[in-house]
Amino acid sequence: MFKKNFIFLCLFFISIFSFAQKSKLTDHPKLVVGLVIDQMRWDYLYRYYDLYSANGFKRLLDKGFSCENTLVPYVPTYTAPGHSCIYTGSVPAISGIVGNNWYDAETNKNVYCTEDSTVKSVGSNSNQGKMSPQNLLTTTIGDELHFSNNFSSKVIGIALKDRASILPAGHTANGAYWYDDSIGKWITSTYYKDQLPAWVIKENEKLLPDAAMSKDWNTIMPLEKYTQGTTDNENYEHAIIGEKTVTFPHRISKITTSKYEAFKYTPFANTYTFDMAKQAIDSEKLGMRNVTDLLAVSISSTDYIGHSFGPNSIEIEDTYLRLDIDIANFLQYLDSKLGEGNYLLFLTADHGVAHIPAYLKEHKVPAATYSDEALAVELNNMIGKNFNIKNAVKAVENNQVYIDNNEIQSAGKNVTQIENAIVDFLKTKPFIVNAFSTENLETQSVQVTIKQMLINGYNRKRSGQIAFLIKPGYIGWSDMGTTHGMWNPYDAHIPLLWYGYHVKPGKTNREVYMTDITPTISAILRIQMPNGSIGKVIEEVTR
Repeated sequence: MFKKNFIFLCLFFISIFSFAQKSKLTDHPKLVVGLVIDQMRWDYLYRYYDLYSANGFKRLLDKGFSCENTLVPYVPTYTAPGHSCIYTGSVPAISGIVGNNWYDAETNKNVYCTEDSTVKSVGSNSNQGKMSPQNLLTTTIGDELHFSNNFSSKVIGIALKDRASILPAGHTANGAYWYDDSIGKWITSTYYKDQLPAWVIKENEKLLPDAAMSKDWNTIMPLEKYTQGTTDNENYEHAIIGEKTVTFPHRISKITTSKYEAFKYTPFANTYTFDMAKQAIDSEKLGMRNVTDLLAVSISSTDYIGHSFGPNSIEIEDTYLRLDIDIANFLQYLDSKLGEGNYLLFLTADHGVAHIPAYLKEHKVPAATYSDEALAVELNNMIGKNFNIKNAVKAVENNQVYIDNNEIQSAGKNVTQIENAIVDFLKTKPFIVNAFSTENLETQSVQVTIKQMLINGYNRKRSGQIAFLIKPGYIGWSDMGTTHGMWNPYDAHIPLLWYGYHVKPGKTNREVYMTDITPTISAILRIQMPNGSIGKVIEEVTR
């Protein structure tokens, strides 16, 4: 009898202890952390897996939930549309963020996605702070979080790139901070605050970019152990600003002109961003009040380095090994500050990247480059010759042609006739698969997946009148380095990892989309999804 009672008491106390442990977890995540790795291809998760530590990417993969087949559902696959989509659950057709730049017919000028002439820089005398989310037409998850609790939550965005900080943070953000490469410091705009918070000033006083640029960039492993890509001296790689070679060690300590701009092209700028994120959590007490806060962090140097050296370079491999260490340190920091399981973190990317065409050609894969600027000149020459109109084409960008309807009509010409002439001309180019009017996308003979991506990316007031599709492996770029922007899997297949609050380990290979991220967070937080959201909840994450 005594033995039975003893066992019963032991089980009772074990259950009480277990309940006490579980009760430490809040009934809502203390903090939602969005970690967007700019230009991260999905395959980087596994390409370097054996080299990652146990506590970075591997921790997220092994202890979190991975959506292995996450796709961007629109074109063009650029930074601004990507960051907007992640945090709005919307697409460019609705959010209005159709690219990093677009031509505006009403003002007859090119528009940058976050430019705002009505605000001023804070923390700098440059124009790099004249930015706001005014061009974003929808709410973000941060905005909806504010609406849900009468603005008790705090929402902050941090990134080297202004667009990667501002667009995720949304219209009602408590702060958005980005890097001014003319002075090597964090800044903001008067849209948010009239002066930098004391903690940001203290962060700037550390002069971390100066410290990083006083040393050289060497590989963290012996050079011969980098076996996942090309050799270290490829003539199709682009040197860091201020350098003349593309090989290790990168003598960044010798760079004097544009030093702070060159800093962005090093993995040390990723560490710098994480340090800023930690300071935001500490100083703003994010996740330390009885309410859910949101921190949107974007890691931008992966994109700068990727554009210059490509996805098969030793530079990008070394960058991801260093990023793995940064992520491990950040997760350890979150554990110590908030407690493991009390925060919800998701990791994703705004887009992927194409192989450098010269690399593909080395391996007998069709590929080449072309120039948007040269194409615009050719089109205007053709229109001038055939219709006697000068500068009818205002821009070729986002794989679209922007034409000046007013110029054409004032010349007494038929707009549709000139659009047809442009389409016919584009179809003669060897790198273009198809071209068509964007007004009639539904009726075009285009593969159904690509057609839907085109429709999702088309906004009548901000997109061009003509769209064109290029061959796989072909990019609008120079002969050195690479870019992104297309529908192809190398640009549109991104990682999506969930970790922390109530997330059970596992993975799914079913298709999910970038637009599904925000609805899933909304479901977890039990708040309304943003007003332009078209995504669906990823139920495997919420169960």
